[in-house]
Amino acid sequence: MKAPAQNPGKLVCFGEVLTRLSTSNARPLADAQSLELHFAGAEANVAVQFAELGGCASMVTRLPDNRLAEVCLEKLRGRGVDTSAVLTGGSRMGLYFLEPGYGPRASVITYDRAHSAISEMTPGMIDWENVLAGAGAFHWSGITPPLGTQCASVCAEAVAAAKRLGLRVSCDLNYRSALWSMAAAAAVMPALVEGLDFCFCGATEAREILGCGGRALGDDAFAETAEAVAQKYGISEVAMLIRTGESAHGGTLRGLLWTDGAASFSRLHELAVMDRIGSGDSFAGALLNARMGGMGAADAIEFATAAATWKHTISGDWNRGSFEEIQAFVQGASGARVKR
Repeated sequence: MKAPAQNPGKLVCFGEVLTRLSTSNARPLADAQSLELHFAGAEANVAVQFAELGGCASMVTRLPDNRLAEVCLEKLRGRGVDTSAVLTGGSRMGLYFLEPGYGPRASVITYDRAHSAISEMTPGMIDWENVLAGAGAFHWSGITPPLGTQCASVCAEAVAAAKRLGLRVSCDLNYRSALWSMAAAAAVMPALVEGLDFCFCGATEAREILGCGGRALGDDAFAETAEAVAQKYGISEVAMLIRTGESAHGGTLRGLLWTDGAASFSRLHELAVMDRIGSGDSFAGALLNARMGGMGAADAIEFATAAATWKHTISGDWNRGSFEEIQAFVQGASGARVKR
């Protein structure tokens, strides 16, 4: 695999930035004596991954004027993400509690994000023409529309501005049952994803929210589903992660990219899971970085799936690992020997 033919340019991400409080040693929340602090949020995770791989990333969100938000912004800037477009307002950050799974016991996430700063946003609050100036792409996700009564309208406003300015527009469906039902998502998301450049989704999301499903079995089913999404909504590139496994600490991962009328699959990765939260966002951030940097479809899906696999070994929502490290992993480097 070769490095991108050109600099990937600038990616602007829009969505909620959350405080994450997680138990240690895979303890249930009821048995926790302390909680580890991280910052999170799907779009922020994508921005961090994009910047980690050498791109320029900017985060657009709304945060309160308090010390916790200040620390969050410090952490984002420390990971190379521009925060100059973040709005100040509202009274609180959203947060979530994570109880990491172990073996047959699945991880559990509990949200506490009602009335967060971003949930009160309305159209017109953000000068999108200014925020998106000089960017190459805009990324958002299906987590944002259900956060507040007008958040879907804000997303529509942002997408329209990005398209008007000629940016490549990317969305991860990122369905969250704690935020809305499949039926509610299906009433909102199809209109917002029409004509995208990139769409990230799972097979269930494609079927239940976008009304697209493959009829075949195995790889052909996923390829058919991705093709159906691309054709029905006029989307240039559709990407999916295919997961298997029954354990919180294992399983397999494979990536699919549909573009130019054909499907490219990554190789199958065996997972060793330290922390699986944020792996799909690492996949999205890495794929956007690779494709915007001129990497071909086959190489890009290998690279993005490798980044997602790598993320499973990193604690917290934000991935660590340079372009060179991920590229070396794609080419067969392993963790069997200590680097000295």
